[in-house]
Amino acid sequence: MNANTYVVIMAGGIGSRFWPFSRINHPKQFHDVLGIGESLLQSTVKRFEGICPPEHIYVVTNREYEALVKEHLPNLGEDQLLLEPIGRNTAPCIAFASYKILAKNPNANIVVSPADHVILREEPFKKCINQALEATASQEILVTLGIKPTRPDTGYGYIQFLGSQKDDLKKVKTFTEKPSLEIAQMFLDSGEFVWNSGIFIWSVKAIVHAFELHLSELADTFEEGKAVLNTDREEAFIERAYSHSRNISIDYGIMEKADNVFVIEGDFGWSDLGTWNSLYSVTEKTSEGNVVDGNILLYDVNNCIIKTPKDQLVVVQGLTDYIIAEHDNVLMICRREDEQKVKDFVSDAKSQKGNQYI
Repeated sequence: MNANTYVVIMAGGIGSRFWPFSRINHPKQFHDVLGIGESLLQSTVKRFEGICPPEHIYVVTNREYEALVKEHLPNLGEDQLLLEPIGRNTAPCIAFASYKILAKNPNANIVVSPADHVILREEPFKKCINQALEATASQEILVTLGIKPTRPDTGYGYIQFLGSQKDDLKKVKTFTEKPSLEIAQMFLDSGEFVWNSGIFIWSVKAIVHAFELHLSELADTFEEGKAVLNTDREEAFIERAYSHSRNISIDYGIMEKADNVFVIEGDFGWSDLGTWNSLYSVTEKTSEGNVVDGNILLYDVNNCIIKTPKDQLVVVQGLTDYIIAEHDNVLMICRREDEQKVKDFVSDAKSQKGNQYI
């Protein structure tokens, strides 16, 4: 464990493609999605045990989720919880954490991870993280973890790399966000692409320099407030900073523009749990190919994912390749092949039925 290592966990997203479980007032990172007795956020924090000192773990989230984070992570120190006044995507989130860490330790090496991903094999994961930390400690580079694609998934971003498959650290050539099925199949066949995991590793100096080069207005904003970060004036500054910050992802703002981006390919049972099918892919199935969580009776049902409250009996007959999900006041039944329409369902539910359903 290196005393200069820090971990930033992004826990402010809503995860609308995982509706109706992921809701504005209780997003998926606060759910025990896998039925293992801990939330995705708790699993993420536990995953970094031994990577950095416990006091070097920072959680960035929306102010609305402050109580939820404290409930799930009661040992987290007040200074380790970074509260965003409004959601502005991942670039301002990472800038907030990076400049805060810079003010404490200019020699910091940082891992940035979403709070709602699944890692089934933690030892290979930690090996990749430590590989990346070793590289970023000695070079001003930006590293992302890539996942070898197993199917032409249109819901993931893809990274094209240069060099041999055998290279541990590969130079990134291009990023492509959520391609069509035909293009995703071409990527898969070429062997030159990996899925973008959204997990990043860099030194604080490297990422701050990248902000200065590629998102200069954001760098100027946080540079002005560097003296008040980690003080009682931080909250007022962050309120102003976020009001001036545009909504932009770190991928679009920096990673796609920088020329010092590298990828380390890992095989550690990763899923971003962004969709119902991603949950299906990492969950144990019955002999009929069903993923079942609830009090359920099935008749002639195959390759479905069914997640319903345990206090009610659910009977399903004659379905193949469906999602059946009920939570709180919403029941959704949808073909698995149409899971990308869930965002449309959420939008329509909001506009036609009201905010109580989202």
